[in-house]
Amino acid sequence: MDNQQVPAQATDISIEAEKSLDRDEAAEERPIRKEEAEIKPVKEEEAEKNPVKDEPHPPSSKPPAAGKSPRTKQDALKVEERLRLARERRDERAKTLATKKSIWLEREEKAKLLREKQVEDRRRRLEEQRVKIEKRRALLEEQQRLKLQKSKERYEAVVQRSTKRTWAEIRQQRWSWAGALPHSLSVHKATRRLQLSPWESSIVERLMTPTLSFLARSRSVAVLTGTGKEIEVPLCPRSASSSPIAARGSKPPHKCSNRWRAMHSSPDVLARRKTESQPGESKKKEKKDKERENAKEKHALLKSGGGPDKMMRKRQSLPAVRSKESVAREVSLRSKNRSLPSSPRRRPSGTSPGPALPPAAGSATLVKKSRAKGEKRKEKESQSKQREEKEQGKKEGSRPSSASGQRNKEAAAAAAAEAATGWRRRCWGCGPRPGSGAGGRGCGCGSSGGARGTRPGTGIPGRGSMKLKKQVTVCGGAIFCVAVFSLYLMLDRVQHEPGRRHGGLSFPRNQISVLQNRIEQLEQLLEENHQIISHIKDSVLELTENADTHPGLITFQTNGSWLVPTDNHHTFLSVVPQDCQVAPGNKEQKPDLQMLDVYSALKFDNVDGGAWKQGFDISYDQHEWDKEPLHVFVVPHSHNDPGWIKTFDKYYFDQTQHILNNMLMKLQEDPKRRFIWAEISFFSKWWDNIDTQKRAAVRRLAADGQLEFVTGGWVMTDEANSHYFAMVDQLIEGHQWLAKNIGVIPRSGWAIDPFGHSSTMSYLLKRSNLTSMLIQRVHYSIKKHFAATKSLEFMWRQTWDTDSSTDIFCQLMPFYSYDVPHTCGPDPKICCQFDFRRLPGGRISCPWKVPPKVVNDDSVAERANLLLDQYRKKSKLYKSKVVLIPLGDDFRYDKALEWDQQFQNYEKLFNYMNSHPELHVQIQFGTLSEYFDAVYKKNGVSPGSKPPSYPVLSGDFFTYADREDHYWSGYFTSRPFYKNLDRVLESHLRAAEILYSLALNHARRFGVDIKYPVSDYHFLTEARRNVGLFQHHDAITGTSKEVVVVDYGLRLFHSLMNLKRVIINAAHLLVLQNKNDFIYDESSLFLQMDNKRQNHDKLPEKTVIKFESLPRHLVVFNPVEQERLCVISVLTTSPRVKVTLIDGSTLPMQISAVWKAASDMAADTYQVSFVARLPALGLAVFQLSESANTPVNSNTAIYLRNRDVTVSKKEPFSVKILESATDDFFIENQQMQVWFNGVTGLMENIKRKDDQQEQKVRMEFMWYGTRNFKDKSGAYLFLPDGEARAYMSKQTPITRVTEGPLFSEVVTFYRDFQQRICLYNLPGVEGLSLDVSIVVDIHDQVNRELAVRLSTGIESGDMFFTDLNGFQIQTRKFLRKLPLQANFYPMPAMAYIQDNRSRLTVHTAQSLGVSSLHSGQLEIILDRRLMQDDNRGLGQGLKDNKVTCNRFRILLERRTTTSKVQDSRPVSFPSLLSHVTSMLLNHEVLVMPVTPQQQSAPPIRSWHPLSAAIPCDFHLLNIRTLQSEVVSAPGLEAALILHRKGFDCGLEARSLGFNCTTTQGKLSVGSLFQGLDVVNLQPSSLTLLYTAKPVNSSLVFLRPMEIATFRIRMV
Repeated sequence: MDNQQVPAQATDISIEAEKSLDRDEAAEERPIRKEEAEIKPVKEEEAEKNPVKDEPHPPSSKPPAAGKSPRTKQDALKVEERLRLARERRDERAKTLATKKSIWLEREEKAKLLREKQVEDRRRRLEEQRVKIEKRRALLEEQQRLKLQKSKERYEAVVQRSTKRTWAEIRQQRWSWAGALPHSLSVHKATRRLQLSPWESSIVERLMTPTLSFLARSRSVAVLTGTGKEIEVPLCPRSASSSPIAARGSKPPHKCSNRWRAMHSSPDVLARRKTESQPGESKKKEKKDKERENAKEKHALLKSGGGPDKMMRKRQSLPAVRSKESVAREVSLRSKNRSLPSSPRRRPSGTSPGPALPPAAGSATLVKKSRAKGEKRKEKESQSKQREEKEQGKKEGSRPSSASGQRNKEAAAAAAAEAATGWRRRCWGCGPRPGSGAGGRGCGCGSSGGARGTRPGTGIPGRGSMKLKKQVTVCGGAIFCVAVFSLYLMLDRVQHEPGRRHGGLSFPRNQISVLQNRIEQLEQLLEENHQIISHIKDSVLELTENADTHPGLITFQTNGSWLVPTDNHHTFLSVVPQDCQVAPGNKEQKPDLQMLDVYSALKFDNVDGGAWKQGFDISYDQHEWDKEPLHVFVVPHSHNDPGWIKTFDKYYFDQTQHILNNMLMKLQEDPKRRFIWAEISFFSKWWDNIDTQKRAAVRRLAADGQLEFVTGGWVMTDEANSHYFAMVDQLIEGHQWLAKNIGVIPRSGWAIDPFGHSSTMSYLLKRSNLTSMLIQRVHYSIKKHFAATKSLEFMWRQTWDTDSSTDIFCQLMPFYSYDVPHTCGPDPKICCQFDFRRLPGGRISCPWKVPPKVVNDDSVAERANLLLDQYRKKSKLYKSKVVLIPLGDDFRYDKALEWDQQFQNYEKLFNYMNSHPELHVQIQFGTLSEYFDAVYKKNGVSPGSKPPSYPVLSGDFFTYADREDHYWSGYFTSRPFYKNLDRVLESHLRAAEILYSLALNHARRFGVDIKYPVSDYHFLTEARRNVGLFQHHDAITGTSKEVVVVDYGLRLFHSLMNLKRVIINAAHLLVLQNKNDFIYDESSLFLQMDNKRQNHDKLPEKTVIKFESLPRHLVVFNPVEQERLCVISVLTTSPRVKVTLIDGSTLPMQISAVWKAASDMAADTYQVSFVARLPALGLAVFQLSESANTPVNSNTAIYLRNRDVTVSKKEPFSVKILESATDDFFIENQQMQVWFNGVTGLMENIKRKDDQQEQKVRMEFMWYGTRNFKDKSGAYLFLPDGEARAYMSKQTPITRVTEGPLFSEVVTFYRDFQQRICLYNLPGVEGLSLDVSIVVDIHDQVNRELAVRLSTGIESGDMFFTDLNGFQIQTRKFLRKLPLQANFYPMPAMAYIQDNRSRLTVHTAQSLGVSSLHSGQLEIILDRRLMQDDNRGLGQGLKDNKVTCNRFRILLERRTTTSKVQDSRPVSFPSLLSHVTSMLLNHEVLVMPVTPQQQSAPPIRSWHPLSAAIPCDFHLLNIRTLQSEVVSAPGLEAALILHRKGFDCGLEARSLGFNCTTTQGKLSVGSLFQGLDVVNLQPSSLTLLYTAKPVNSSLVFLRPMEIATFRIRMV
């Protein structure tokens, strides 16, 4: 606009700017930023040796006057008219926005209805499919039933026909499965049996084998040995008697007879059998006497003519004992009928002889019906046997007794040898049995008789064994029928479906792959079902154990561990199988660019690219833009770090406030001017210091599109070390501030300075409804590769996304930096000439020694063509003919002169280019969103949609390198003390937000909200902003100057103290039985925290609870949304303490000593630990009282290793001093055993109790040095001097081992660190991992970095996994072509390695750098002390090291076979156990003792906020009370933020102690909170700027990995 038309408020601003000029000129100038060190031409290399971040300011000059002539009445009228027109335009714009909003809501409603319709259609189709499947199953069952019925009828007909035949006919017609029949029966065989092919015969053999083996296990046949014992008679394979029908007497002898002879003649077998069958001599004499009496009686009966009937009756009254002579005769006769012995076979090791088959003639029915018909035959047989026995009796009477006894012994031994050494299946029917005739029932192999089997001298079974033989016969016949029937069905299928067997269907490859995928899924589902069943079994066992245990009793086991009593609390875990697979293999959409593959493919050769050192030469055709002109957007910006070289406040007062003042004035001078701003933290501070007129002007500029807020976060957050809770919180804080104060909604993301980029940030922006984003700091080789392939603009997708719902359009800036020399084109020497702040006479200049020139009428053509050439070359790197040109740098535009220099010169260039059509270019000032809108328009798609032919990318952009081998992996660990303090503050902020929201609504419900402290919401707001401020990419990274770090630390420290007050006040209200008793006293709080920090740079110290006359009460808060079984430790002044619940029940305890040093025990201070089960997000109340009966139940041993150290011991603890012991030792609980090296005191192995194999987990400490030439390690860079060297201590370490019923710990003391490993003896999550704390103090080291290395036996290869911002897992690969420092990655929450069998996860409570340099290793950098700067603009090293406590959890899990399918995918997930372990580590319980003077306060009780358990895979990220619309006070609504986590079911986890299940993403919110109702549930975008209509149902649904925000109102 003309200078005469500037409104009055603009004139005031100009006057205010003039008054501040002198102060601006005297302000401390900011050093040059990190990037002004691009590699230049060789002839100018001396100009780039000291890269700088910013330039000195040129001498300021006063801005031009506000107007050239006095104001007239006509001018005033023009101003009023202009203001009126502006108001009308605003009203029109507001109406347009309202119309767009209504259209959007209407579209949302239509989309919702469409989705509901689709869901209903899908449900209907599934139901129809289920009905079809049920009908098909019923039809198949009916067909199967009919087949079975038909087969049954056929079988019964066969049985009926067979029963009509005589026993002799059946015996003549039977056949065998064991081989060839006699030649005379070949015709008969052909009529009775199908002609089988070899393939069918093999099936028959396999089918009959289990039947025969089952029959072989029958214990119905035994052979009487010399001692009268029963032994099992083995069967030989494929014998005739394998058939249930007895063998024919005329069948040739089987080959097993030869094998029997060899066995019979084996001397070792005979010797072994004799030792088994020779009892005392008295028993032998008794048996001999009985045998003689039986023989005499039999002879007398026959002589007296009693006949067979009398003899039979008499024998029935005698004991059924066979004589040794009969056994001998049987053996001798059997040996005559056998052929020569064959070579013996040895029995396989471990094989025991099976029991013999019964001598049955078929089924029980056939035996009964044939018995009557064969009665005459039996009588003849008995008569012939009697005659034979008579003859034998005469012979026995004439033989000498000694020879007879010797022969009897030999015969018995031979029979026993046969029974003991025969093969598993023994031959039946090898020949006629002596004394029974050819057709007798007995087996010719000597297995017919025994004490209980048959009557002596006959083949007829006795009474004792008749019932047993009938039962066995029935069983054998039934099994035979089943086998025959199965064979029939199989043959029937083969005959009726020959095509299926012989044709061999040829499936297409795609169908085979689909079938294979389905089989894999079925296997995984089966494995998951097995896991669910195992969980159920564990729960049942746990319930059983709970029923049998006595609470409060601690027992000491013989293995040196304690058995902790359970609390009779039933636990369960149920996982729906569909919740396990987040990204099924058959639904994956493979991206065009997977960053892991890109890193593997690139050479990283860093070839000199000419003018663009890290790129290549770019050429173009002059007529390329003849048909479609080039569209150029020049975007002015100023990057303001909220703390770096100066503190946040100093930056604001010295520079930022002047930038914003000038912005407000200069943008109003010309409506074509544009400006973008990112850091809301600075903008809000400036907003609080300007008047209402200036605020109105800002709103107008934002509404007109001249001023755009990009990203809109509280800061431009770091993306490597920040946790996603803090990233979401700072984004909400910034967006809510913009919506409340300015009324704008950010549309595009702008991240030009974070040192590497995470895909988590892209997901959060997508969930906040941003449509586009821009990033800058990416490895220079990646930029070059993407530029060569025109892939600098892409759709960024999450690795676990299956349907492109997380895609967001992203542009990657191609060149070295975001300053002017590296943004207009590939040649920084030319681009620097168009940074008009560097005009001659200023404080900064171009390093390439070619200064800018003022544009005038004589030079405009030459200048315009030179600049257009760079624009055209840059546009060749993109797919569209729209190009973005950022115009700015760090803290630019802080002088009014710079605004004039930049805008006036560029306006002349723009006017020239736009006025010459032959140049085919359209150029203008623009905002980031205007550029992206032009790209979408060129491609014909709506904002946020994927343009055609643009690639899809997944992965992240770590680790960043700006040149050579300078990898920015050092800041992953720099200043770990403050990284840990930030995580502690985040946990307290979340706890305070949740407790405050619930307490405030309970206070409103009971009408005591007037008593509730108003200041608590102010404390919450301040803490939100301080947490957000520390997420800045120069704060949490540890890359600020020392004075700035102190400023950050003080802010965090004060917010931590204030949040503790908020938590105490909320807990005070919630634990009161009567809420009306709540009284807030600022001077005397009801509760106090049990740990305190003396200063911002000190570790916390526990407070000591002192006992007086009354017992002390503890209030403990569980910030986790699941129930928690844990050990709570407090310090007291007495060791005789009893801990009870409010109802008086006693809790298990452990009393331990408190140590001031390695061997110095503290006096009058004791550690009391007890087991407690805490409600989810609830408060539990405990009572501590002195008790004289409390035993001290912990033991301590100290390994001095020959150190000259005095150990101070105090009563009542016993301390065992080991002066020189170096033996390895271990601690254990019910789940695992952990071994330690006796020399170093460090961990060596972990052995899980449910795994027989011990897993090597060796812990080592290492030193990294830095280079001694050129660039060295600093706050940003990690430049080691080679591989790590082992930590060597001049003094041997001291190790202290404490064992107790609740936990055992090993503490090892070295000079620069001390390590504590604690193992809790608890069931569930706490007992399944190791609690590791490493306190590091390297303040006196020089250029050293301390690392801890875990070496395991896991065969991980070159793959390992790290998390991104605690939100998701990213697969990493060790690349040997890159330097060591390039293979380190950020680890905000966890990292793990795995193979097919095991997974080892290290969880961390602070962000650190991690790598896996060798297979089976994890290496973590603990702290860094560096004495020099790394030439990235900081100007300092890292010399302010603090005593830092790094906390970890080490979790060893077993993997199942189904998890192998997941290994082939780029996505990985932690297990459910791993998720919960990380939560417990990062959100510790908050212990709050009741203040002593408050012990007589109103009664309190435990508080359970949840009415039902939250699903296992849901994480309640926050319940954030929203600000009131009118004043800075709490409103009636809150933001409920939920995250559904993806997890891996392929890891075994038993006895987790969870009380939850998975619900396929469904959660009922309406009645979630006990005592409060959610009356309004409104889905919204992540930052609550876009809201949908309130839903009628209280049921919400989240997809796996989804973060969702809901506006709720509780009453």
